[in-house]
Amino acid sequence: MIRVVLAARPTSRASAGMRAYTRALLERLPRVAPDVELVPVTSPLVLHPLALRTARPQLVHLPYLEAAPLVPRPYVAMVHDLIHLKFPHLFSPATAAYWRLAAAPLYRNAARVLVSDERVADDCVALLGLARERIRVVPLGYDEAIPAAAPCEAARPYAFYAGNHAPHKGLATLYAAWAALPEEIELDLVLTGRDEPAVRSKYVRKNGAIAFLGELDDAMLARRFRGALAYVQPSLAEGFGIPILEAAAAGTPVLASTSAVPALVAPFAQTFAPGDASALAALLAALARDPARARQRAAEGAAALRAYTWDRFAASTAAVYREVVCP
Repeated sequence: MIRVVLAARPTSRASAGMRAYTRALLERLPRVAPDVELVPVTSPLVLHPLALRTARPQLVHLPYLEAAPLVPRPYVAMVHDLIHLKFPHLFSPATAAYWRLAAAPLYRNAARVLVSDERVADDCVALLGLARERIRVVPLGYDEAIPAAAPCEAARPYAFYAGNHAPHKGLATLYAAWAALPEEIELDLVLTGRDEPAVRSKYVRKNGAIAFLGELDDAMLARRFRGALAYVQPSLAEGFGIPILEAAAAGTPVLASTSAVPALVAPFAQTFAPGDASALAALLAALARDPARARQRAAEGAAALRAYTWDRFAASTAAVYREVVCP
């Protein structure tokens, strides 16, 4: 039995994707890797290093950025993305400085560095100077209930976006593309997250409206994926982009910026350059005029991506544990 301590301390910096990562490990790994005992440690920040040591692990798994000198070794560390280093101007000076000072020593001292996509592996080599042979690519997963969900019924076809509204998500590109659609195309734009009245008043169409839905539970999120004419991810960068995989697994056409789409979904997505609202508008218009063709391609993608579940992710992560503890 391999005893692995998961540093699952809640943090305000954890995105929905990061929380899904930790939750999937805790829920799925006991089933797919019975030889691994995964012990979560959720102590407050000031007590966290001591709690990790007290748990007497054979290996520590860090799903978030931690203070490297205080982490017991050996450990594996997950790099969700390096957006703070690629686009420091989008964050506060303190946040950008924290990443510059903390990220490199933490990841350089890891026994293995985990990433979810080849793009992040490349960033780790370029921005952190990590050796590629110490990096392991473990794709994330999707909820198997999504493809079976009943599609959400809507008065008009809609394009869908799920995620936060941070600057690097590129939502201004999505708003501009939607507003520039030919007048005869009926298409709503539906997004998760808080309402933004200024956006709704600025971007107006005769045959469509923008709607912000707040936070959706898993069941309604699945229905929204299934009912959408297209799922759109206009980000400047993504670590993996779980909603992209979820939409593709649901059989929904995916439109994504070239810097956002994960490698395993890329063959089945239609892409555009980050920030190119005109190109995105053209893709949306073409899809709205011939949805059947896009659906056929999306169905092929859903079939090809069926294996990329959270169970597969957990099993692949356990294989990295074994590689470190039992070389």
